[in-house]
Amino acid sequence: MKETTTDHPSGDTAVSRRNFLRGALAAVAVAGFDVHFRSWVTAAELATGRVKTAEGFPPFDGQLLTDEASLTAAADDYGHFIHRRPMAVLQPGSVDDVVRLLDFTSRQGIQVAARGQGHSTLGQAQAEAGVVIEMSPLATIHEINAGDALVDAGVRWSDLLRQTIPLGVAPPILTDYIDLSIGGTLTVGGLGSQSFREGPQVSNVLELQVVTGRGQLVSCSPTQRRQLFDAVLAGLGQFGVIVRARVRLVPAPDLTRFYQAQYGDLHIFLEDLLILVEDRRFDTVQGFAAPDGTGSWIYSLEATKGFTPGHEPDDGALLAGLRFLPEQQTARDMPYFDYLNRLAPLVELLKQLGIWYFPHPWIDLLVPTNQAESFIGGTLAALDPADLGQGPILIYPYRRDGFTTPNLRIPEGDTFFLFALLRNAIPPTPERAAGLTAANRRLFEQARAVGGYFYPVDSVPMSPEDWRQHFGSRWYQLFAAKQAFDPNALLAPGQGVFPPD
Repeated sequence: MKETTTDHPSGDTAVSRRNFLRGALAAVAVAGFDVHFRSWVTAAELATGRVKTAEGFPPFDGQLLTDEASLTAAADDYGHFIHRRPMAVLQPGSVDDVVRLLDFTSRQGIQVAARGQGHSTLGQAQAEAGVVIEMSPLATIHEINAGDALVDAGVRWSDLLRQTIPLGVAPPILTDYIDLSIGGTLTVGGLGSQSFREGPQVSNVLELQVVTGRGQLVSCSPTQRRQLFDAVLAGLGQFGVIVRARVRLVPAPDLTRFYQAQYGDLHIFLEDLLILVEDRRFDTVQGFAAPDGTGSWIYSLEATKGFTPGHEPDDGALLAGLRFLPEQQTARDMPYFDYLNRLAPLVELLKQLGIWYFPHPWIDLLVPTNQAESFIGGTLAALDPADLGQGPILIYPYRRDGFTTPNLRIPEGDTFFLFALLRNAIPPTPERAAGLTAANRRLFEQARAVGGYFYPVDSVPMSPEDWRQHFGSRWYQLFAAKQAFDPNALLAPGQGVFPPD
């Protein structure tokens, strides 16, 4: 397998826009830090000689910006209703820029958050009165080998796939939406339709390069600096900024057969999902629920099987024993990348309709199997479909044995379910978003009471005590890691895990 070094595609609209702003706003790049007023200083202000600046302010290969457009963009995310305004935004020109910034901010007591594609929903990657590192410029694919790829944290999974699939390999697990950054999903977990076989994305990482809260660039892996490796993966940005990762690759099929089937009974539906994750006859398995228009719910199974032309899947064997509704099953063949990128047309439609920019008070819950039917069924029975805003409901089955990362908390038992309400707030008002967020908190408490957890990109307000309960016995190791790698609690303040003293 050849090695390659590939920058982010120059034709990408978002990157082109950022590069334009970079040049257009060079005049407002930061040149120092005022220790008296605790504010950033431009070169023009510094030239007056009337400002007392902190010693050791570093030069950057990229830029540290304070213009209105940069600050406003960094105070937003996919939730679109929490807005914590930073003092500055770093557009790094190199990994060294992240080192320089965190070394300086650690000495000055300035909070910092790393932002990938900004797809969290409750301000998790924001830093009020701090600095947001825009990770997108760090988007180089350094190597593609037979079993792994070395990539910068700002690379999107979709860009990596466009390089690997022509070579016959791909990451073993992809989130449903693949235009997320690699560093971003590794910071929270990375769940998808292959996770019942391969675990989450964080369980498929071979090595990391991390800049700690002390401003130190450290390589870590399962055999080197294991404390940092385990702390950073699904560590919510609390211990360091992932700047580079070596991720696992596996053989990729040329084509995939995409099966869909419908069910009218939740009990049968959940039983069939568990059968499929136990016997692993499919490559991917996921489920959905939707209102049927009569006050009840319809359940949908989606599954795939990869193949090469001339070696088509045996439909009869794959569908044997499944109890979906008669005449409610379809199958179609498609290129593997098209399956992985299947949400792209929907995303474009949502953008055209403006719904992409509505508030998204999402909630993803991980529910133990022995409570799944009563919890999911009870929630759906009480749910007003209007509270979804036409967003989907996910019901994904998982096996515990692939989930090896200690920070990604999952229920007890050999299997469990992801149950998610991916809400759109309609009407898109702050009041509506706040009401749905409060409903999420109540649902989270109900899930926690039966041994469930939540996935931490969601709109569920959490206190430090909630986080201690969330991490359970793992909390003591995380507290020790915080003291070792970010003792002043300056990283990722938007999560609220370790509030500063």
